[in-house]
Amino acid sequence: MMRNKYFDEMTALLKQARPRLAVTYRLEFKNVFGAVAGYVNGHIFISCGKFGVALRLPPDALDDLFKQDGVKRLKYFPRGHIKKEYAVLPKRILDDQHQFRKLVDESIKHVLL
Repeated sequence: MMRNKYFDEMTALLKQARPRLAVTYRLEFKNVFGAVAGYVNGHIFISCGKFGVALRLPPDALDDLFKQDGVKRLKYFPRGHIKKEYAVLPKRILDDQHQFRKLVDESIKHVLL
């Protein structure tokens, strides 16, 4: 996979939140629709692109997040369909290490069920 700013941004966030992620799981990154997706044990859990950083989460976590300011639904293209299982996180959540780590953990648990 070619490295790019999305890959760099996502891996930096993950390194900060969960430095041992690649030790615990098989961690891979692939290009998807001009963005970069992160996979644990073959399951996509995070995506980073023009839209920002999105996590794949269970419905109850998404419901809570969508009540917050700045949390958006994921669309890879302006007129593309909404990826229902994802929330695009605002900078304040990405900057809140505790909250971001919790969401990453929840995402991983969700995709590995």
